Amino acid sequence: MAEKLQTKIASVMEDPSAIQIARVYAGAFLDAAKSTVGADAALEEGQSFVDDVLAKNVEFDRMLVSPTLRRDDKLKLIERVVTGRGSEFFTNFLKVLARHDRLDLLPTILQAARIQNERTSGRKRVSVRTAKPLSDESRRAISDRLRSVFAFEPILEAVTDASLIGGMVIRVDDTVYDSSLRTRLKQLRSRLRERSLHEIQTGRNRFSHPEGD
Repeated sequence: MAEKLQTKIASVMEDPSAIQIARVYAGAFLDAAKSTVGADAALEEGQSFVDDVLAKNVEFDRMLVSPTLRRDDKLKLIERVVTGRGSEFFTNFLKVLARHDRLDLLPTILQAARIQNERTSGRKRVSVRTAKPLSDESRRAISDRLRSVFAFEPILEAVTDASLIGGMVIRVDDTVYDSSLRTRLKQLRSRLRERSLHEIQTGRNRFSHPEGD
């Protein structure tokens, strides 16, 4: 199911118009959430629905996004499965998507809403790759350092990558700060190679043009 869901998201993300539509719905989702259950709670419930309900119930997921199932049938399905289990806010949001044939955009809408919510609250996700899992102390130190450099509250997304050997790779938006030992070794090998080539070329030039010739 994980592969199926990821394929669905990828196909939507390839459509610029779908992304724009998702952003519009994301804004409406956040505006409505702030006056009811709260943005963070709404986002948490939405992601839980995607991860714990759709991802684990293939047939239900397929029916919600099926172009052959009528809108009224999808609304009845949401009423039967979600009402009473989810919040009134989120249930109503699903119904709005169903009425406009936009249920396939739900994961993309939630992702866009999360990004918008973090930006407006002065937060930003930062990817941190290290050779070993970060300790709580290391997380605090990295967060403190990021706060001192950038004007936002960092949300660390830590990933363990044994190939780095040591050090870390930090990604903020599209900028990568690489202090990993693997990269430093690669840079060192490159410099040594350039130096060797330079020495070889210097030797060739010396033999090609002897002094006093």
